[in-house]
Amino acid sequence: MTTRIFISRDSGALCVGAEEVATALAKAAGLRGLAVDIVRTGSRGLYWLEPLVEVATSDGRIGYGPVAVGDVESLLDAPLLEGGEHPLRLGLVEDLPWLKRQTRLTFARCGIVDPRSLPDYRAHGGYQGLEKALAMAPEAIVEEVVNSGLRGRGGAGFPTGIKWRTVAKTVNPQKYIVCNADEGDSGTFADRMIMEGDPFVLIEGMTIAGIATGASYGYVYIRSEYPHAIEAMEIAIKAVREGGMLGPNVAGSGHAYDMEVRAGAGAYVCGEETSLLESLEGRRGEVRAKPPLPAHIGLFGKPTVINNVLSLATVPFIMSEGAAIYRDYGMGRSRGTMPIQLAGNIKHGGLFETAFGITLGELVDDIGGGTRNGRPVRAVQVGGPLGAYFPRSLFDTPFDYEAFTAADGLIGHGGVVVFDDTVDMAKQARFAMEFCAIESCGKCTPCRIGSARGVEVIDRIMADTDRAANITVLEDLCNTMKFGSLCALGGFTPYPVMSALTHFPEDFGATPKRLQAAE
Repeated sequence: MTTRIFISRDSGALCVGAEEVATALAKAAGLRGLAVDIVRTGSRGLYWLEPLVEVATSDGRIGYGPVAVGDVESLLDAPLLEGGEHPLRLGLVEDLPWLKRQTRLTFARCGIVDPRSLPDYRAHGGYQGLEKALAMAPEAIVEEVVNSGLRGRGGAGFPTGIKWRTVAKTVNPQKYIVCNADEGDSGTFADRMIMEGDPFVLIEGMTIAGIATGASYGYVYIRSEYPHAIEAMEIAIKAVREGGMLGPNVAGSGHAYDMEVRAGAGAYVCGEETSLLESLEGRRGEVRAKPPLPAHIGLFGKPTVINNVLSLATVPFIMSEGAAIYRDYGMGRSRGTMPIQLAGNIKHGGLFETAFGITLGELVDDIGGGTRNGRPVRAVQVGGPLGAYFPRSLFDTPFDYEAFTAADGLIGHGGVVVFDDTVDMAKQARFAMEFCAIESCGKCTPCRIGSARGVEVIDRIMADTDRAANITVLEDLCNTMKFGSLCALGGFTPYPVMSALTHFPEDFGATPKRLQAAE
């Protein structure tokens, strides 16, 4: 009898030795004459337990982790294949509190299925959403997405269905679906996880989008820093095409839809939708003025739907289970679930998918377990390098687009980066301006010049040179960048700067006494 063992090939797991563990386990099992089938999955998102090894038993999948190469022999002695006792034994993976507390809709299959097996995807409910969509009129598909309340998961939070409806109503023989997989925010990895761990769900979502809007071709724009995601997507697209679910006659429906992967070249600004289009067309990534909107004049001048990975990957669930079921999760105008990524100095870092409404404090203290080194949490940045810094006094803020906006913050792509009490917030503010100066496409003056001047002004504040006057200049500069920049790169840079200045003013003096005391 052959026993199935599951080990992730997710980039995060590979970084801590998953490949070496898988190789050592296969070799050791072979030498012992044990029949094993090692399945390389995506990650469950419990990164502090990677490499996580799971073994299929009659009771379910038993987990062990984090496993090192040196643990392989003792695991096989346990015996591993029977789910035996071992110091690294975690029990049934599905019963782990960190997983049981989640509401996994978008990531329901991630870490469970073989991401390179179309039959495995189908066996776990894959393509049920497309099957239901094909039985509906395109207009009805669009309205189902509208009624679900799904909003863009890339950062802006714009209603996904409204974008689709706009493109669907345009009259043009050629339309496009573009998936923005240029995941460049610090502390974010959900896009990469879904592409590496469940790529078929993204393909299914893009196919549904194409049929709903009349688009016959799609592109997945993936950042070049994600070679494993690029490989996984290309393998999956090939398998789906060979399976008849892509091409001139999708699933025998008469609808034509095909797609391909394009790799970016490492520009952060290409995460902005119009810069991404410029890059896709072979030009330098540079923001376009709007209007016209991409929904009217987008890729190659044609009507284009541009959605984030998570937005498109959520569509199959909505179509399969119904808009009402998805809409029942969440709060206010933030419906459904959000895959939240916990990173930085945190004990339990990883991906936690839950309904909107959970508080920031619950995420950091309860689910994340506080800091990894045991020091007090001082600040949390939500929404990438251009997100605001929240102090502990704002930890009662619910994870909700409007609630974060009211607190002068951004949910962004759902990345939560934790800092302990040794962080210098003036340096963090300076980094935001410096980051913007480096990554600016240069098209608009507030972003290009404002960020460079911002670094200089913060340096003067930190040196205690005309501190009060320079703080006034910094506030005015941030206001100009926020409302005068062409895109979110310059427009959002003031968030980390002003939040650091507002909530941590003591760090903007000439001598950071608090840090000296901490040391």
